[in-house]
Parts: sequence; structure tokens; C-alpha cells
Amino acid sequence: MNIDPYNAVVRAYFDRPEHMGDVGGGAVAFFEDQGMRIRLSAKVVDGKVIKLGFRAWGCTHVIAAAEAFCRQFEGRSVAALEEFKTSQIMRDLAVPVEKTGRILVLEDTVRSLRAAIQDRITNQAQD
Repeated sequence: MNIDPYNAVVRAYFDRPEHMGDVGGGAVAFFEDQGMRIRLSAKVVDGKVIKLGFRAWGCTHVIAAAEAFCRQFEGRSVAALEEFKTSQIMRDLAVPVEKTGRILVLEDTVRSLRAAIQDRITNQAQD
């Protein structure tokens, strides 16, 4: 009997993340809580997120959730980042309820990234 605590999507995102690493020359956000650390970076052109990257220090679900976020939002508008909620990722990755707090760290990091992007856009407009 195979009792794997991770579904196939978690395994795929954890084993083969496509967005791990930093995006140079973009906005960066870092958030740490509950022993989890997530760093997101984004390159934005004309209000569109053209590249996302992450570094995550935490459990398998946190790393998979960061990858899922990047896959879902890369190529979308900066405004679309406001739509991000962890509930869909938690369902897709079958995250156990006891890990909810850990996954919420990603939501906080996305909120910080959105603010960093807006600050960067504002500063560029003033230059």
C-alpha cells in the first residue's frame, strides 16, 4: 500500500520547478513566517508580468504552491495579482488543513510583490 502525502501535481511541481530562481532586474518581495520563507521576483513590461521566479524555504507544499502561483500568473496583468487567493492552490495541491498557515505565507508574499511592483511603476513614472 502506497501512502504518499503528496498528490501528483505537488510531486511534479516540487520535482521539476520551472520558475525556481530570481528574475533579474525586476521587483522583489520576501516574506517570512511560521518557519517558511518565500522570495518572489517579477519582471514587468507595460503592466504585464512577463517573468516570475521564486525561492522558497519550507515544506514540499510551500515549494509546490510557489511554483503553482508562478505558472498561474506569469503572462497576466499586474492587476490580476489582486485576484490571487490560496484557496484554489490548496485545493489543486490537496494541501492538508494543518498546513494552511504555511500556504498563507505565499499569499502575504504575493501581496508584498504586488506592492513592490506598484512602487517600481510609480518611481519609473516620476523619473
